[in-house]
Amino acid sequence: MRMFARLLTAVALLASGLISQSLDVPAAFIATDVHESAPQRNEYARGPYLRGPRFEVRDANMVDLVAAAYDVKPDLVVGGPNWVEMDRFDVVAKASEKLTPAKARELLQALLAQRFGLKARKDTQEIEAFALTAGKHAGLKKSGGEGEAGCKFQPMPPAAADSGPRTPTFGYACKNMTMAAFARALKEDMPTFRYLREKTVIDQTGLDGAYDFNFHFSLMAGGADSDSVTLADAVEKQLGLKLAPGKTPTAVIVIDQVNRKPTTNAPGVVEALDDGPAPTEFEVADVKLSGPEGRNMNFDILPGGQVDIRGLPMQFIFQQAFNLPPFAISGQPDWFNRDRFDIIAKAPVSALQLGPDGKPRIDDEMLQVMLQALLRERFQLKTHMENRVMDAFTLIAVKPKMKQADPNSRTHFTEGPASMTGKDPRDTNPALSRLVTCTNLTMAQFAKQLQRIAPGYIHSPVVDATHLEGGWDFTLSFSPAGATRGGGRGGLVAASRASAGGEGGTQASDPSGAVTLLEAIEKQIGLKLVTEKRPVSMLVIDHIEEKPIEN
Repeated sequence: MRMFARLLTAVALLASGLISQSLDVPAAFIATDVHESAPQRNEYARGPYLRGPRFEVRDANMVDLVAAAYDVKPDLVVGGPNWVEMDRFDVVAKASEKLTPAKARELLQALLAQRFGLKARKDTQEIEAFALTAGKHAGLKKSGGEGEAGCKFQPMPPAAADSGPRTPTFGYACKNMTMAAFARALKEDMPTFRYLREKTVIDQTGLDGAYDFNFHFSLMAGGADSDSVTLADAVEKQLGLKLAPGKTPTAVIVIDQVNRKPTTNAPGVVEALDDGPAPTEFEVADVKLSGPEGRNMNFDILPGGQVDIRGLPMQFIFQQAFNLPPFAISGQPDWFNRDRFDIIAKAPVSALQLGPDGKPRIDDEMLQVMLQALLRERFQLKTHMENRVMDAFTLIAVKPKMKQADPNSRTHFTEGPASMTGKDPRDTNPALSRLVTCTNLTMAQFAKQLQRIAPGYIHSPVVDATHLEGGWDFTLSFSPAGATRGGGRGGLVAASRASAGGEGGTQASDPSGAVTLLEAIEKQIGLKLVTEKRPVSMLVIDHIEEKPIEN
């Protein structure tokens, strides 16, 4: 009898524990729509955005979603199956009350667990990162606390007329900056990708308080001019700090388990998430030709929904408004690249959402809709879409030189060598300013990503005809389009000649050391890009006025 009583007590305690555990699970969104993202020309996560009880993130891979849910940077999300950086999802959800960023993260954790079966945990692991450490820090001055904290871009003085080519150099004036904030700014707010290789910068200076300082660095190492300065040299010689690569114990989020396909949306979710028609027009807009004094070109989307476009040709504005590359736009008048315009506009409050930085912003897709409406109204724009047959690339295998990948490794591509200590050919030949390392990429994925890897060369979707199975590891080192002696003949013109048996497939070495993408693909990995005639979707301009209607 006592044994039976103990058993009943144990069952009761177990049930009590289960109930208690269920109460610890975060509350869920009241409605969620999760689906695969539509193909995009430029793939990057947009959001998370908050508007009242509404949560929205688009074109995000699983690493982006986990990073957003646990408030870490994507490079601090480790583990998981090989697809977590490649498959992309749209998530739209609604809570029962107005969302704060902290509450949105809590609900997103629950959503990922419920819809994807995500199991993740916090851990400390040694990861490749850059450590920012303190030397004599003679270049730092204790801040007086005046002015807004941050690093602002400072234009560098122009080079002398007879100084020859100069490596682009960026200067910054930093005010009220803690070293932790400076470490973040180096990675997130400055053009340092050439040096940091998408790795995190960790503050290990031990310096408390805020500082004021100025510094400048060149876009890449090994510049042709004697004035070029690397990021590490700038940090050490100008600020008295040190920036060095290594493996550092760092707090990370580990993905232990996650399903590739989310569970099916509940019936009626689209109606439950419908907030009515979204705004399609700016609240106010000033459109005019740029004055002769305006030489600076600017395209800024500011917090609060303000759009600041200055000194830009219509060709560029059109590409942003319709999210199309130049080749996919037809019927441009001769002034499209000649005349320059200023557009100052403000989106209505109903279009604004709280962005990842906690500031009210307008979503990219909504901005495009509003820009299109503005062009139609002020320039009397009329367009239509049609398919036209034109040259497009197909990827074939010649003599593959790639390494078969570990099928369990993450599929991704990154700028720079495979490891932080790997040899970088750009140090000895700056003309090879693009270095892309691909890991566990299938040929279908490589063909799909070529537009993103080399947009100057690849203007339309690439078809995979290699017939190579499985994932592959390889590195491509090439020069930007237009950098070669022939002005970038490594594109469609060269491929067309090569396909027809003419010149242009594998060109002679350029005197500058530049290598086209087509040369790199053939010589370095044993594949080849050839051209075929295929229908391509085009936006055709039927009518557009050269001068905008008066404000």
